Amino acid sequence: MEGRFDAVLFDCDGVLVDSEPITNGVLCAMLNEAGWPITPEACMATFIGKTVRSEAALIEARTGRPVTDAWMAEFYARRNTRLVAELQPIAGAIEAVRAVHGALAGRIACASGADRQKVEMQLAQVGLAPLFAGRVFSGHEMPATKPAPDVYLAAAAAVGVPPARCLVVEDTVTGVAAGVAAGATVVGYSPGGSGHGSPEALRAAGAVHVIGDMRELPGLVT
Repeated sequence: MEGRFDAVLFDCDGVLVDSEPITNGVLCAMLNEAGWPITPEACMATFIGKTVRSEAALIEARTGRPVTDAWMAEFYARRNTRLVAELQPIAGAIEAVRAVHGALAGRIACASGADRQKVEMQLAQVGLAPLFAGRVFSGHEMPATKPAPDVYLAAAAAVGVPPARCLVVEDTVTGVAAGVAAGATVVGYSPGGSGHGSPEALRAAGAVHVIGDMRELPGLVT
């Protein structure tokens, strides 16, 4: 893999920030309140790498209630409150991003399936916003979100690098599929525990390499 990449495109949740347990906790609580007695483990397995709205039909089938704009607004508000209070960066992510940013003359981007407000808030909270200034992309703003390639194609175009010369960093099967569909090389991040795809699942989705520590990433690029 070494030496083939002119840009690195990062997912956000689970790759740069440890947000999945927080977001999942809020969603799990709200689904239980709505009448779906789902466990935290099952909630994580069902929704990891996906948007809540993309699973609206499933939620409605299990709760008997429509996923309304008001319900989504409450979810976003409760989620954001907890993220502001609790969010931490993924171990080693800040150092890895700084190293890659320096090695590639700033040719990095953040390409997330989440809403822009959440992504930008999280990057700012952990001190990464300046390194991604002007190069943050949300699947919500694309014709289709992950696993479609749109958000990664937009990020590659913004940094001026063909997708084939981009390295994508992802921790979910959905995200790996998006990077592969864009024509990029994908490295999986799987540190163990809930909230991330397993190494086997990430490889099966098309990741050519899997790391368990973000500190390994700069060595793959430089």
